[in-house]
Amino acid sequence: METLLQQIINGLVVGSMYALVALGYTMVYGILGLINFAHGDVLMVGALVALQAILFAQKMWPTLGPLPLLAFGLLVAVPVSMGVGYIMERVAYRRLRNAPRLAPLITAIGLSFLLQTLAMIIWGRNYYSFPQLISTTPMQPIEGVFISPVQIIIIIGSALLMLGLTLLVNKTRIGRAMRATAENHRIAALMGVNANGIIALTFILGSGLAAVAGVMIASNYGIAHSTMGTIPGLKAFTAAVLGGIGNLPGAMVGGIVLGLIESIGAGYIEHATFGFLNSSYQDIFAFMILGAVLIFRPTGLLGERVADRA
Repeated sequence: METLLQQIINGLVVGSMYALVALGYTMVYGILGLINFAHGDVLMVGALVALQAILFAQKMWPTLGPLPLLAFGLLVAVPVSMGVGYIMERVAYRRLRNAPRLAPLITAIGLSFLLQTLAMIIWGRNYYSFPQLISTTPMQPIEGVFISPVQIIIIIGSALLMLGLTLLVNKTRIGRAMRATAENHRIAALMGVNANGIIALTFILGSGLAAVAGVMIASNYGIAHSTMGTIPGLKAFTAAVLGGIGNLPGAMVGGIVLGLIESIGAGYIEHATFGFLNSSYQDIFAFMILGAVLIFRPTGLLGERVADRA
């Protein structure tokens, strides 16, 4: 029982981070019908920019505490990642809205390689240790279950961000404009909605969430590098498909479910094989789930949200 509870905690932590990134995929798809495969690399940009900002702050203000340093890193990383998202939409995707579906897909893959290459030019290929500003040491176990302060902050922070996004989309004028643009951006424009601005805002919000997720991942695992966004990006896409691509609650549910399946599956496989198969095999679960969902329930757990753009 202790093993199950421990893996549930681990799954909630990982799933929360997947859900934040999956929201970016699902928002863009819900409005444009586009899969932005460069989204995972925005996560990487956020983590590396936060690392650079934290190291700078440590040199400039040596007396700053851990939480102010982390806040400073986020205050720099989130706007930079939002700017990257805006540039991607404005320069690469806006011109391809009426192009054949294959063109935006190829462009997204090209942008992914571009961002990784630029990161390698700026930061190199090295793996960097991310400062452990929040303790990763497990606290006193409760019923034999360990959880660290950074894991608690990840779960709570992710929940608050997801709640905030839900309220923004469902309770504000901007949210109504986003929903109208998702239904039909041409008609929304005729009704006075700045469709181009709303689409750009969608990329900006998704990129900001990805930056926060990147800092969470780097803080949890203590490492950042130029290709760190590839696997989380693919898993977050799997989570979006699992929950129902284009469906905001679906992305959140899909991320949590995927994290739980990964952690529980990997934990029990390692236990059943006496450590012969270790937890690194957890990556296979995401792609097994993606294949199963596409075969048996292609609309996802909560249903795919497809707007009528005719």
